[in-house]
Amino acid sequence: MELTSNIRLFGRTKALEGEIDEFLNKLSESALLFKHALAIYFRAGANEEFDDKLKHVNALESEADHLRRSIERQLYEHTLIPESRGDVLGLVENLDSIINLLEGSLWNFSIETPDIPEEFHADYLALAEMSALAVEHVVMASRAFFTNIDDANNHNHKVMFYEKETDKISTKLKRAIFAADLDLAHKAHLRNFVEHIDNAADSAEDVADRLAIYVIKRTV
Repeated sequence: MELTSNIRLFGRTKALEGEIDEFLNKLSESALLFKHALAIYFRAGANEEFDDKLKHVNALESEADHLRRSIERQLYEHTLIPESRGDVLGLVENLDSIINLLEGSLWNFSIETPDIPEEFHADYLALAEMSALAVEHVVMASRAFFTNIDDANNHNHKVMFYEKETDKISTKLKRAIFAADLDLAHKAHLRNFVEHIDNAADSAEDVADRLAIYVIKRTV
């Protein structure tokens, strides 16, 4: 999805618009791959297909880092949007941290290969789905910030909704894990992976909170 002609924040800086749009694409794609990789893991473990998804997310994270640095350089070197520069920099840096969390979570699955009983698979997958949706909607809210600011809060509201859903699922799942007939170390390991998945939604909510303030600043 390209930034539209309705953009007002950057005026004629097409190169910067394109880089921000591409950066948001990297985050959106990473969230989709994250969800798909976990579906593979719960079906077949950390197999070659899972590793391919992880490598793809790793590549996207590197590309996003390159774009972030380029965006930051353009904002400073060309003295662009000085009144909003700090907000844009903060937004991009915090969005970049979400990609890092998604990549890190998949690396943890790859390295530690947690033994997750089948009775918990459905809730882990539901958690991954809700977490990915929270990330997707923070991407949409961020696009709206640049293109159609009136829509930003609508998407932010959905980020909050999906983050609350992840809280419900993660709490339910942790209770089930610690009620199960497993040794304590195993329970703690399973809980850690609940939190790895949940962290992306928490981070998306943090970005949405910041974005809500940026929206107010641009509309008053």
